[in-house]
Amino acid sequence: MAEVITHSLFSEFDINLFKAGKHYRLYEKFGSHPITLNEVKGTYFAVWAPGAKQVSVIGDFNFWKEGEHLLDVRWDGSGIWEGFIPNVEKGNLYKYKIRSNHNEIITEKADPYARRCEHPPNTASVVWEDDYKWKDKSWLQKRKKNNSLQAPYSVYEVHLSSWKKKTEENRSLSYWELATDLVSYVKEMGFTHVEFMPIMEYPYDPSWGYQITGYFAPTSRFGYPDEFKFLVDKLHENDIGVILDWVPSHFPEDSHGLGYFDGTHLYEHPDPRRGYHPDWKSLIFNYSRNEVRAFLISNALYWLEQFHIDALRVDAVASILYLDYSRDEGEWDPNEYGENKNLEAISFLEELNKEVYASFTDVQTIAEESTAYSGVSKPVFLGGLGFGMKWMMGWMHDTLQYFSKEPIYRKHHQNNITFSLTYTFTENFMLPLSHDEVVYGKHSILGRMPGDEWQRFANLRLLYGYMFTHPGTKLLFQGCEFGQSEEWNFQNSLDWHLLDYAPHKGIQEVIKALNEFYRSEPALYENQFVPDGFEWIDYNDAENSVISFIRKGNEPKDNLIIVCNLTPIPRENYRVGLPKKGVLKEVFNSDKKKFYGSGKYINKSIKTTEHKWHSRNHSAVIDIPPLAMVAFKYST
Repeated sequence: MAEVITHSLFSEFDINLFKAGKHYRLYEKFGSHPITLNEVKGTYFAVWAPGAKQVSVIGDFNFWKEGEHLLDVRWDGSGIWEGFIPNVEKGNLYKYKIRSNHNEIITEKADPYARRCEHPPNTASVVWEDDYKWKDKSWLQKRKKNNSLQAPYSVYEVHLSSWKKKTEENRSLSYWELATDLVSYVKEMGFTHVEFMPIMEYPYDPSWGYQITGYFAPTSRFGYPDEFKFLVDKLHENDIGVILDWVPSHFPEDSHGLGYFDGTHLYEHPDPRRGYHPDWKSLIFNYSRNEVRAFLISNALYWLEQFHIDALRVDAVASILYLDYSRDEGEWDPNEYGENKNLEAISFLEELNKEVYASFTDVQTIAEESTAYSGVSKPVFLGGLGFGMKWMMGWMHDTLQYFSKEPIYRKHHQNNITFSLTYTFTENFMLPLSHDEVVYGKHSILGRMPGDEWQRFANLRLLYGYMFTHPGTKLLFQGCEFGQSEEWNFQNSLDWHLLDYAPHKGIQEVIKALNEFYRSEPALYENQFVPDGFEWIDYNDAENSVISFIRKGNEPKDNLIIVCNLTPIPRENYRVGLPKKGVLKEVFNSDKKKFYGSGKYINKSIKTTEHKWHSRNHSAVIDIPPLAMVAFKYST
């Protein structure tokens, strides 16, 4: 038998914290760590397997032979197996072969804490470390301001595998190539942040990364972990924040993954009514187990600390909160009060957010939560879950439903486009037009727009104009920014050739302009989450399908007047009530020729009159282009 030297990175304090579920830097202890022990180079291994009676490290250094390198179990009841193996080094492949005390089950598992994994379909873990030298000190010093809830926050959501491909080589871009192509594009488009769909290692491409087996490893599909750090560094160098999709809601049943890890239900809840997800055919974490909570919170902090990530978008929060999520009567187990809330999971989310914001005061957590659960983005000390923002799924649903209607019928559905303002300020909402809205037969966003070609593109420009002037932060999925015609297909590159055509180029130009408008006008972001930032002028003109409102900054001089014409009929000499007398200047018009609009209805300087309208003492007459958003500001 080969030599395994007894050694530990755990102190007694570490063990006590781990058992209590309060150790939030477990990646510093668990996994594989190249070290030098007594002047001998090798690797220390540690794995949690309390149901095991024997744990072997198998790998390319021992011909994958069980029993060659047996780890020692700690005698403190922690269930941790550990040991130092000489001469194992960075780049060696390995797994854990576990003989269970339960029914003689034998499992062969990848390391839950591995920092690098083999390229799928191979499934081994890789001993890894890097000494990447970060160059983003300037970004980190100003991140608190750039990442603030009072800052412009415009997000470009990206699926790395399909954003752009080297078609001649039939492959996606590498992290290294993305650090040039993607970074320059996001900067040119004016987005403040980029959000990556899950980049943690996953075995199955059609899962888009949402079925994770390597929680601590950037997927090897695009390169090494330090090359992903380089991509993050380059984004920061260009003042672009980085958001990661993070999936603490479920994990796949793949044999090398977390499921049935040591022959017992270690990471997943043992009751299938709480431990198995019927929609995704995957396993659900046991949020009542201290060690599992510590694993997940450690993972969140790992990406924030080790990869300088600026925000985590937490996937499928509704499925975490509710015991009856996607289950029929009799298929779920009520909590101790006979209710459908998962109390342990709620406690976990509160603990997660408290620890994230305590450790990193300048980051954000963003919840993808599709129900009316109260207080998702309220601090924990005020009774909330503690997220920084929440996706506004209701706005997304109502808005897309409204815009899909022929304009002639929109006057009967005015409530669809105005209803969101009745609850906008109940949460810190992000307005998402995400990947979920352009798959599974829903069509592309452009594909939902009615009318002839000109009207479809005008509708899309109007939709984006309304989105960027509505209170809340913004998120747009790749391809939507130039009017991708077809649904998103994760196997193919975006249809970049469409930019050779004026209508699609116009959509791209309007997004550039809207991002600039959003960043440069304080009224659009300073009060984006509070009622002081918004005031209706008129939401009742259903007959003309026109809405008008005021967006307010901290200074009255920054206020904007927004008017949207939701039909293809120009509204000439349209009177709008105004808050005070003065001269209005047009500061945005989505119907410009540059955007593939008509360019016929450009408002010059407009003087207000003392003509009462919309219950206001002052008003002005403007021209509203067809299917357009126009914005005005008082001249100083």
